[in-house]
Amino acid sequence: MCESSHSEPISDVHGRPLGQLRLSVTDRCNLRCRYCMPEQNYEWLPHDDLLRYEEIADLVTIFTDAGVRKVRLTGGEPLLRRDLERLVRLLAANAHMEDIAMTTNGILLADAAERLREAGLGRVTVSLDTLRPERFLALTRRDLHRRVLEGIRAAMDAGFPPLKLDMVVMRGVNDDEILPMLDFARELRAELRFIEYMDVGGATHWSASEVVSRGEILERIERHHGGVEAIGGQGSAPAERFALPDGSTFGVIASVTAPFCRDCDRSRLTADGQWYLCLYAARGIDLRGPVRRGATREEITSLITAHWSARTDRGAEERRAARSRGPLIAIEALRQDPHLEMHTRGG
Repeated sequence: MCESSHSEPISDVHGRPLGQLRLSVTDRCNLRCRYCMPEQNYEWLPHDDLLRYEEIADLVTIFTDAGVRKVRLTGGEPLLRRDLERLVRLLAANAHMEDIAMTTNGILLADAAERLREAGLGRVTVSLDTLRPERFLALTRRDLHRRVLEGIRAAMDAGFPPLKLDMVVMRGVNDDEILPMLDFARELRAELRFIEYMDVGGATHWSASEVVSRGEILERIERHHGGVEAIGGQGSAPAERFALPDGSTFGVIASVTAPFCRDCDRSRLTADGQWYLCLYAARGIDLRGPVRRGATREEITSLITAHWSARTDRGAEERRAARSRGPLIAIEALRQDPHLEMHTRGG
């Protein structure tokens, strides 16, 4: 492909710029978390369909030409993709890239943290829903809690900026750990983000009764710590940030009760090159096909521009307004199309 050229970000129908790309590098995962992969068996993407690292880097260059400045590596579990640091180096060589981040469950992070940091990875977020090993086993069906903690420590030792920890809060499952998890993050000088349990693809056991709302999370924290102060200026970031009286901070991602669709500048590229304009979108746009047919940069740019410019998606808001709200997608439909799964399209 030819050399890239910088232009102003394109905007959708609602004026939202194409700003951030979530890049799933694999649909595989080494955990089976109950809010994401609660079933026993799954259909996986064919290996030959997965984009090669060079193909990913070329596509990201086109996205940065269209305005993307931040990329987050996701999965599945991204560290299951071999030699991930090679992709990070390719992305870091992009002159328009401002931020390369990764969300991981941390299990393989201890062995990879230093290599990823040296390759140019800028930030790490670790998903951790409990401090109790026995509860971790019940939630994930894997006895690997210790390895997550080792991964967190390795990321800190590798010199990454203060980590973010993500906790999906579920009523009657782990909501009794809201305060202990907050204390744990404060001790590490990490920022904890509480995430409302979302009814996205793959959450086949989702129930509104299990959602612990932003308001309730804040109420519990204030009851223990005193008043919290909202921190403005987060822009299009999904988390609302708050400060405790001692100055430590935390965030809440309230996708269920207080969707942030109006500011959402994120899209998602699956490991096999399907581009989704919304986490709730039923269908994606095939970018692998044009890449492997030898389409020019201009042709792929036109495809991306046309679809984003016509984007009207406000999926989380539409779900909140739904009269009847259960799991988003039935298990039969998920088995027929693995792209509907959360672990395929990235969170």
